[in-house]
Amino acid sequence: MDELASPHHPRMFSLQKIVEISYYNMNRIRLQWSRIWQVIGDHFNKVGCNPNEDVAIFAVDSLRQLSMKFLEKGELANFRFQKDFLRPFEHIMKKNRSPTIRDMVIRCIAQMVNSQAGNIRSGWKNIFAVFHQAASDHDGNIVELAFQTTGHIVTNIFQQHFPAAIDSFQDAVKCLSEFACNAAFPDTSMEAIRLIRYCAKYVSERPQVLREYTSDDMNVAPGDRVWVRGWFPILFELSCIINRCKLDVRTRGLTVMFEIMKSYGHTFEKHWWQDLFRIVFRIFDNMKLPELQTEKSEWMTTTCNHALYAICDVFTQFYEALNEILLPDIFAQLHWCVKQDNEQLARSGTNCLENLVILNGQKFSPEVWDQTCNCMLEIFKTTIPHALLTWRPAGMDDDSSEKHLTENQSSSILLDQKLFAGLLIKCVVQLELIQTIDNIVFYPATSKKEDAEHMAAAQRDTLDADIHIDTEEQGMYKYITSQHLFKLLDCLQESHSFSKAFNSNYEQRTVLWRAGFKGKSKPNLLKQETSSLACCLRILFRMYVDESRRDSWDAIQQRLLNVCSEALAYFITVNSESHREAWTNLLLLLLTKTLKISDEKSSRSSGSRCYFWKNRFLFCLPYKNIAISSSMILFKLLPTELT
Repeated sequence: MDELASPHHPRMFSLQKIVEISYYNMNRIRLQWSRIWQVIGDHFNKVGCNPNEDVAIFAVDSLRQLSMKFLEKGELANFRFQKDFLRPFEHIMKKNRSPTIRDMVIRCIAQMVNSQAGNIRSGWKNIFAVFHQAASDHDGNIVELAFQTTGHIVTNIFQQHFPAAIDSFQDAVKCLSEFACNAAFPDTSMEAIRLIRYCAKYVSERPQVLREYTSDDMNVAPGDRVWVRGWFPILFELSCIINRCKLDVRTRGLTVMFEIMKSYGHTFEKHWWQDLFRIVFRIFDNMKLPELQTEKSEWMTTTCNHALYAICDVFTQFYEALNEILLPDIFAQLHWCVKQDNEQLARSGTNCLENLVILNGQKFSPEVWDQTCNCMLEIFKTTIPHALLTWRPAGMDDDSSEKHLTENQSSSILLDQKLFAGLLIKCVVQLELIQTIDNIVFYPATSKKEDAEHMAAAQRDTLDADIHIDTEEQGMYKYITSQHLFKLLDCLQESHSFSKAFNSNYEQRTVLWRAGFKGKSKPNLLKQETSSLACCLRILFRMYVDESRRDSWDAIQQRLLNVCSEALAYFITVNSESHREAWTNLLLLLLTKTLKISDEKSSRSSGSRCYFWKNRFLFCLPYKNIAISSSMILFKLLPTELT
């Protein structure tokens, strides 16, 4: 070290002699040689990081020659001498920032791989550690050279020498992950993800090699070794890519992660799935989302959104294995998504819930239906925008004007805008949930087709004709018990009651409109008011004529009568033309469905507030001189005498 200390004229005589001594002592028994190398290797660590580049170059080149000689001897199973011998390369790569030296280290390692791959065993760990250091470099040449050799190892050498390299399989995957996370080289990132996908083939095709592998530092049951040594590292590193990288790279990582699950998930044990989804749900972990609001919003709209649909696809594909262990977690995740102040993520949450139930509902047990209905009920309750009925502008006097706003008032306006944005999203979610229930019970688009058929029949004056929609039998109606349908009806009725209260509160709507809530016209929840009631009526009328639900008919009839009478009582109090117009399809649905109830069924209702006459109907409500002058539909349906 003293010889090398001169900054201008270092002498390398002793360094040369150490190389020679090392060369001639290499044939000693391994335990002796290992103790010698502890001293000499440490010396090379220091010399390889010498600020004088000539000294460092000489040290690295000498290490290369010694390593080639050492690797020629091979390594017996369960020994780790190569790992100790090659450690100086790892140290130099980590500590020496000189591009020349780093490039040289990579070239030395590449030469070893190309010429001695068949003899390398524990040394693979050092090789991947060196490439891991190179993967995060900013020098394109270093990254490219290291990545080329890493790719050669994964695609070719693993193919021939996988059992020898199995101890370093995790290191290889981690190394590829580091290449993928280097934002300066996006093409390399994409190729690294492809190679991680390629690694999955080895785990799938050679599980026995992983099961049979043992090591001193590993105490894992043989049945779980494929998971711990194979699948888990691959899927974990893909999740790290998703959490660390920019949009295009993390999207590719997410796609590959779920491709692997879909392709090989049939070989996974149940407890493996639990470990896996702990990783997957990290994607949604709010604590790991970027602090900047724009980045957070982008993350939710892209990655969280993509992950949500992918999770539901995997759950559907492996329903039998996953429903017992994961369904509550998935419902909790969907609930989390709809509570975020992000409209697209909220919509996706309800859409995924719908897809999940439509695709798997026929396999649901009563307990699973219970969980599903409770989930919907919770989402409904937490997304009702109660503040719409109670909000008042803060700190604003009647005579205040914009130019006199204080700093506090400006802050208040910003808070109000944020509140309004959140309330709008809740309104959207309520509508989405109503549509979700309708789609689950009756299958998507069935209700729209039915409305169109009703309107066409009314125009043709053929309301008595039977209407059959092809898709109506595909819905989940027949799989849902009456008690669970009542739970869904509770959701719909609560949503309807809230929207009706809001639409009737003209003063509050004016206050919100003046404060800038929801556009140029007064805000309303007409769509929520009518769609929730329409869905409610469809379910009740379907239940009322369903022979398999005979035990619940009394409860159904009572609820149906209450809903119908309250609906018409409310409708005749509506003065706004546009509001009445919004009820057209709803009234047509109500009256058409009532008209089609059989005479025998109708007679069961005698003594109630609903009477039937000549297959026609009249709702006798506690009002006199009822005239629904704006609804031509009702006049069309009522017989002349009653009109």
